[in-house]
Amino acid sequence: MAADLVLDTAIRDWVLIPLSVVMVLIGVLRYFVSKLMRSSQTPDAKIVKEGQVMLRARNLRAGANFIPSKAFRARKIYFCNEENGLLFVPKGQATNPQAQMFSDPNMAMDMMKKNLSMIIPQTLTFAWVNFFFSGFVAAKIPFPLTQRFRSMLQNGIDLSTVDVSYVSSRSWYFLNLFGLRGFFSLILGEENAVDDTQRMMQMGGFGFDASKGLSAEKDNLDITQHEWALPNFEQRAEAVLRKIVS
Repeated sequence: MAADLVLDTAIRDWVLIPLSVVMVLIGVLRYFVSKLMRSSQTPDAKIVKEGQVMLRARNLRAGANFIPSKAFRARKIYFCNEENGLLFVPKGQATNPQAQMFSDPNMAMDMMKKNLSMIIPQTLTFAWVNFFFSGFVAAKIPFPLTQRFRSMLQNGIDLSTVDVSYVSSRSWYFLNLFGLRGFFSLILGEENAVDDTQRMMQMGGFGFDASKGLSAEKDNLDITQHEWALPNFEQRAEAVLRKIVS
């Protein structure tokens, strides 16, 4: 049987609330520091053009059935022509994003700044939490959970008799680390929200490969079938309006 614990109010006042406040303040401070460290660069015209081409091709696929078949075929040839189509990338002209990053020192420096702005605060904060708040049972989830959540919610507590719904201080740190995106989007804006999960995923990549994106969009557009969605649209609209009026 899992043991029911009575949490001291001092743990709430000196562990739970300070840890949550510190995580929010560190996230806001890290956002402004990364904003100051960000260098202003003029976007590459080629990269912007390729992104706009992929966006136009994606919009064409989304609205293909709302334009006539002749217009869709003309646009499809314009994008997917093997000779001069906008989405066609010759084999010798494919760009390597890794080589592009190493050839551009500003891009490598910006990437290093972003990684440092994430790694250093997280390392210091985790060391602070592990030193001062290790071993505390900080909160309790107000609904029952299965045993699979024990390793996630009770990190640092080696007691199998404690109910799974109790959350340790170290696990509360990780929940705040990866769960404050919605709060940051409210106070910093949706585009400026600090998302540690997304940054960790981006650490393994060196940039977007535009040639692969263009080729994938070309393949998707090639297999898109046109089905005219508006046959006799005026007659159908007139019939619907007559039913409404009558």
